[in-house]
Amino acid sequence: MESGAVEIKGIAREAGVRTKLAVNSTVQGVDPVGTFVGGHGTRVNAVMSEIGEQEKIDIIVWSEDKIGYITNALSPTKVSKVVLDDKAMKARVIVPEDQLSIAIGKSGQNVRLASKLTGYDIDIEAEKEAAPAETGVVETTALPKVPKLKKKSDLENSLLEAIEEHGE
Repeated sequence: MESGAVEIKGIAREAGVRTKLAVNSTVQGVDPVGTFVGGHGTRVNAVMSEIGEQEKIDIIVWSEDKIGYITNALSPTKVSKVVLDDKAMKARVIVPEDQLSIAIGKSGQNVRLASKLTGYDIDIEAEKEAAPAETGVVETTALPKVPKLKKKSDLENSLLEAIEEHGE
């Protein structure tokens, strides 16, 4: 952390309920999720106590690969397939039928936050209902860079500031 090995790449929040945070490591071998969670959850628990214990924080791995990023953003859902329409910024996500309620989340919260986080309008479909696959993935612009963290105390402060800044 002191070397700037981890960074926050994106955040989506429904204040008081749930936050999804995308993190990345710039150093091979450094687990960005583990770094943000901290030993025995100490860092994430410290942030949760500041914003309120009832708000849950999901920390996911950011990916430059759009399909991987959307798949991670829908965590803990097991995703079977993602079909992108980059021009329209839409993603059709096919999941096993038993994963449908997890993908959507309570009152649509999981898919709504994943959409905010990735910038894609995400439609979830059960595998048996899925239409034939569409082809083609069109390139889009990369997400903006977030400054790297310089020291340990910056991690909790950056995390807390980012969550508070994105409150609604």
